[in-house]
Amino acid sequence: MTSSSDRSPAVDVLSTRTYEIRTYGCQMNVHDSERLAGLLEDAGYVRAPEDSDDEADVVVFNTCAVRENADNKLYGNLGHLAPKKASRPGMQIAVGGCLAQKDRDTIVKRAPWVDVVFGTHNIGKLPVLLERARVQEEAQVEIAESLEAFPSTLPTRRESAYAAWVSISVGCNNTCTFCIVPALRGKEKDRRPGDILAEIEALVTEGVSEVTLLGQNVNAYGSDIGDREAFSKLLRACGTIDGLERVRFTSPHPRDFTDDVIAAMAETPNVMPQLHMPLQSGSDPVLKAMRRSYRQERFLGIIEKVRAAIPHAAISTDIIVGFPGETEEDFQQTLHVVREARFAQAFTFQYSKRPGTPAADMEGQIPKKVVQERYERLVALQEEISWEENKKQVGRTLELMVAEGEGRKDDTTHRLSGRAPDNRLVHFTKPGQEVRPGDVVTVEVTYAAPHHLLAEGPVLDVRRTRAGDAWEKRTAEKAAKPAGVLLGLPKVGVPEPLPAVTGGCAVD
Repeated sequence: MTSSSDRSPAVDVLSTRTYEIRTYGCQMNVHDSERLAGLLEDAGYVRAPEDSDDEADVVVFNTCAVRENADNKLYGNLGHLAPKKASRPGMQIAVGGCLAQKDRDTIVKRAPWVDVVFGTHNIGKLPVLLERARVQEEAQVEIAESLEAFPSTLPTRRESAYAAWVSISVGCNNTCTFCIVPALRGKEKDRRPGDILAEIEALVTEGVSEVTLLGQNVNAYGSDIGDREAFSKLLRACGTIDGLERVRFTSPHPRDFTDDVIAAMAETPNVMPQLHMPLQSGSDPVLKAMRRSYRQERFLGIIEKVRAAIPHAAISTDIIVGFPGETEEDFQQTLHVVREARFAQAFTFQYSKRPGTPAADMEGQIPKKVVQERYERLVALQEEISWEENKKQVGRTLELMVAEGEGRKDDTTHRLSGRAPDNRLVHFTKPGQEVRPGDVVTVEVTYAAPHHLLAEGPVLDVRRTRAGDAWEKRTAEKAAKPAGVLLGLPKVGVPEPLPAVTGGCAVD
């Protein structure tokens, strides 16, 4: 523990305290941050104003441990806050997430001004730990070794009124040699199907029209409850929920991607024609070294089956370049799969050595210069393919769910932005009538860029939705709040449409 001299003096806790959550990493971290925000607001905290120059009373770092620079990023941010905390009585700093689970006591040794360190399994304890740190005037480090409460049972504060994450499992049973997350999140634990569907139905009642089913290895759902077809059954059950317009899921693993899942996707109208299928490498020897349980032929076979069942499906992927032992021939095999699969988008990463993973100690670590050169070739190829695939969308008529905050240039271009069923981003001409986030518009695509589409003609139809009503209601409630009392998460975003993940876990 750390002495009280390392932290700021106590403050009058009767005044309203503000919080800020800084989220790094994968969708599971974003989902956890929604729960952390809900817990803090349930305990009486309010979100700090985004336009304020002052730090919040409580700053929470929800960390990722996948990439090599995660540690440096965290300690750099903590160092930046140290003088501010020293000059501000009562300010508290908490560190949670995967890096906290991994580093434990190291965090308060390197940054003794941190008040609370909590792990991935006990996020529900944050308010209690903050209060204990304040009263005892010493750091509280509490890392649970197993899940104490499923995150979805905790209070939540969602950023989006119309789209929501729904966690169906936590943990991962895979042993990929490049990934440290299973050691930090634990073995897979599945939620009961009835609990998942009850949560979705409750969200729809609140106005949500799109959900993203979330898991470290989402399509392995059922392994913990002894039903190999549980995931496809869950997708079909989502199709029976009245008012639920769009269902997505991330991130699956090729090993567990079975024909019954493809059939459920194709036959359930509200399951969207979009699939994120991590490749990691196109080389069989590299896949074996990565301890990925599929090979190139199996992966391309899945892509072929999906395209046969769902012709307009947009398929994205993750690829790691420069894994230990990767030869030029191995890399050429990856390029071959990219050409054959014709991904709509690929999240490409240079291999990052991560202490604690088997790959970190493997022979044949690739020089940075070689990795960089291969990476640039891969990116150039995928950019070309993404653009070609997007050009095929020109002339199509699409229904878009209007999005909030997706088009950074919308104000200057007098456009709005939305997501197509396959999750492609489309910027469209603002119609004469009011259109709200969550509403649905029909447009014709007129132009394609590598990473977005344009619909420059008039909007063909506008459908006002319950999701748009929910957005309007939330916006009005926020506007009616007293100054400084804002609800919701810091802008970590609504569910990412094409998630940047690696083996079911994301990277910074």
